[in-house]
Amino acid sequence: MMQRVVRSLAFGLAVLAISGCRSLGSSCHEPKEYAAAGSVAPLKVPAGLESPDTRNALRVPELNSPEPPPRKKGDACLDEPPTYTTAPKPAPSA
Repeated sequence: MMQRVVRSLAFGLAVLAISGCRSLGSSCHEPKEYAAAGSVAPLKVPAGLESPDTRNALRVPELNSPEPPPRKKGDACLDEPPTYTTAPKPAPSA
């Protein structure tokens, strides 16, 4: 019984330690695998077979905007909020 509790506690601590460690994931500055993905031709159904129902198929629109400038090593990741600081207010004059 005691071993079971110790194992459960050790497992829980390990999960917490791993989930809180950002160094295990890749950086947002490294190119992602999906960035090099290309389009493929539409599905061609051989003669004599039924075409699949594509009414609810996902349509990816063409990108018509210019590509943003590359991010620098010092830039924050886009999924992180920007730093927020305010200038100290001057002391009221007497």
